[in-house]
Amino acid sequence: MPLTPLDIHNKEFTRGFRGYDEDEVNEFLDQVIKDYETVIREKNELFSKVDELEERLEHFSNIEETLNKSILVAQESAEEVRRNARKEAQLIIKESEKNADRIINDALNKARKIEMEIEELKKQASVYRMRFKMLIEAQLEMLHNEDWDQVTERDEGTEELEEENVPSRE
Repeated sequence: MPLTPLDIHNKEFTRGFRGYDEDEVNEFLDQVIKDYETVIREKNELFSKVDELEERLEHFSNIEETLNKSILVAQESAEEVRRNARKEAQLIIKESEKNADRIINDALNKARKIEMEIEELKKQASVYRMRFKMLIEAQLEMLHNEDWDQVTERDEGTEELEEENVPSRE
């Protein structure tokens, strides 16, 4: 157990033959008491300051720990945002590819349908041309037929008869 200034003050020495000068010892003890009190006061102030600094250190340690946790949470959030962005980008790409495939397939189907319609129209045009040609050839054949000559001769004779049978209006 450490000495206190009161212990030093109350300390009694036994007197011996030819001992120390009592006033000098008392004066020295008074000086030791003052210095010891100063040391104890400084020690208490330092302990107080150490406690205050430890509290501040603990406070800053808590802040540091909180900041570290916040940084970790922010990093994890950023990583999650990156992962979600990548997933979303992949989904958009897949959706775009599906749409592109669908558009291409629709265009190919329309092109095939149009090509089939063109072929059908070509066949119909060919059939129409052939029928029209046959009709024209049949008409030409009819024109070259001798029956037409007879019809025109009959028409000339009929005109002459009509002129004779018409009364004149004179």
